[in-house]
Amino acid sequence: MSGEFNLIEKYFVNRQPQRKDVHLAAGDDCALVKAPSNVHIAISTDTLVAGTHFLTNASPSWVAHKALASNISDLAAMGATPAWVSFALTMPEVDEEWLAPFCDSFFKLADYFGIQLIGGDTTKGPLSLTLTVQGFVAEDKALRRDGAKIGDWIYVTGNLGDSKAGLDVILDEANRNKPCATELEERHFMSSPRVLVGQALCGIASSAIDISDGVIADLKHILNRSEVGASIDVSLLPISQELVQFVGSQEAAQQYALTSGEEYELCFTVPEENKGSLESILSHTGTKVTCIGQIRPQEHFELHNNSKPLHWDLNGFDHFKA
Repeated sequence: MSGEFNLIEKYFVNRQPQRKDVHLAAGDDCALVKAPSNVHIAISTDTLVAGTHFLTNASPSWVAHKALASNISDLAAMGATPAWVSFALTMPEVDEEWLAPFCDSFFKLADYFGIQLIGGDTTKGPLSLTLTVQGFVAEDKALRRDGAKIGDWIYVTGNLGDSKAGLDVILDEANRNKPCATELEERHFMSSPRVLVGQALCGIASSAIDISDGVIADLKHILNRSEVGASIDVSLLPISQELVQFVGSQEAAQQYALTSGEEYELCFTVPEENKGSLESILSHTGTKVTCIGQIRPQEHFELHNNSKPLHWDLNGFDHFKA
């Protein structure tokens, strides 16, 4: 990429205060960092590709938020505290009108969560973003997918389904005439990683996952790893009024809520003995949590509406088609 080092210096270096655990963040072959004692380092890497995860005409500030928020959400699902990020950017050509708002949004979110950019790469090619985030979680306290037990209660954070509706708006201009289209499009990009919730759930939840492929698909990852089943009451799904207005019915909104990907909310399970204290444990997070069902024996998976069985054939989220 022409002017690579000037580009890095202008947009990515000296944008943030130095964390005490970062000894060298730029200017050498590797970053040098030091982790606290008695912690595990949680690491997650994601790639976002133009045309697959976002359209090339999408707002660069929204793209930056989505890229970093999706990685932070992985840390939240493990109960980890974010610390560092490295970022590899591939662009067809230097586009400063795109980079300026992208970087402003990227560093705004990074600073909010105390994350320092410690390195990365720039190169020429089709537009894509690869981020690796790292954080800390106390030894043997990480939330995992394999701890759910029969009788545990199933919870989700926030509202579900808005991201899928926002994607409908992005992919079909005709949907911009529907109610609440603008708000839902923004929600597709501007998720709020549930870091405080994840931290509070350590030692309380038996399992957790972030919702990137739809709650019905992601919950099944917990069920498979934990060798259990589940019963979900769709009448309990947290759904926004904007979503109902957009899709036109409560049932359609429920189906969106089950299959909407890139929500970056958390789905987690809580043993019966911890259910009563959950509200007080999460009170400082300012996040809505909703119980949507219960863990059942393995091979048992059902959807129902107030005990009325449902036979919906639903799949998880599929990314943008190239």
